[in-house]
Amino acid sequence: MARLDLSREAPTYAPALTDVPTLSPMERTVVENTWRGRMLNEHASARVFAGLVPQLMAAEVAPRHQAAVAEMVAEELHHARLCAGVLHALGAEPAGELPALAPLPVHADAASPLEALMRNVLSVSCLSETVAVALIDAERRALHDSPLAGVLKRILGDEVGHARLGWTLLAEHPLDDALRQRLSDYLRVAFAHLEAHELANLSPVAAPAGAMALGACDGALARDIFHATVEEVVIPGLERHGLDARAAWESRPTV
Repeated sequence: MARLDLSREAPTYAPALTDVPTLSPMERTVVENTWRGRMLNEHASARVFAGLVPQLMAAEVAPRHQAAVAEMVAEELHHARLCAGVLHALGAEPAGELPALAPLPVHADAASPLEALMRNVLSVSCLSETVAVALIDAERRALHDSPLAGVLKRILGDEVGHARLGWTLLAEHPLDDALRQRLSDYLRVAFAHLEAHELANLSPVAAPAGAMALGACDGALARDIFHATVEEVVIPGLERHGLDARAAWESRPTV
């Protein structure tokens, strides 16, 4: 596994933390693992958007979207440095092993470059990033006006744009009946992988109170937010574009 070490960059991004509560060893471990996990996941996400760029080009999507996605790569790398800054401010090491990440699927069975792109855009933007917006916003609100809330607010602003990409491409590229059916079928797999990923990364129990005051999440609440976002935002949004998202969600396989 590749190792990410942002020790040199972290001091530049460190927020000024005041009134930090005294933490038990367990609480400190939870807080450090939370921000280190965010750092590693944000850095890894840059590879996802980097993989989208050639697919956008192959599908001859408007150049402004190609440029926007290229900027998203830099945004994800910046998010990782913001999280590294928090670790530095907490006196923790801003380094760790990057999660394994398979290459973005090329979908060789797709009928066109646009279909291959849309499958990945649905999965990355309309599903994963839309859910991320809801989760990060809830975590930001729980931190009120603290410096750490400010860090999450900066990340959140970019994540909104990452989610909006998918919804914009759906609006700009009307789908014919055959493509809508194929994408609806694909959503079953996309929903299954989304749920498996989120539940694997969201503990079913709340973090200790001291840890939550420094950015660790209430896992049970986060799981509820995940399912509510799928039910109340993602599914209705996809169905407005003619995709049979409700049936796909309800018939998703187990991963």
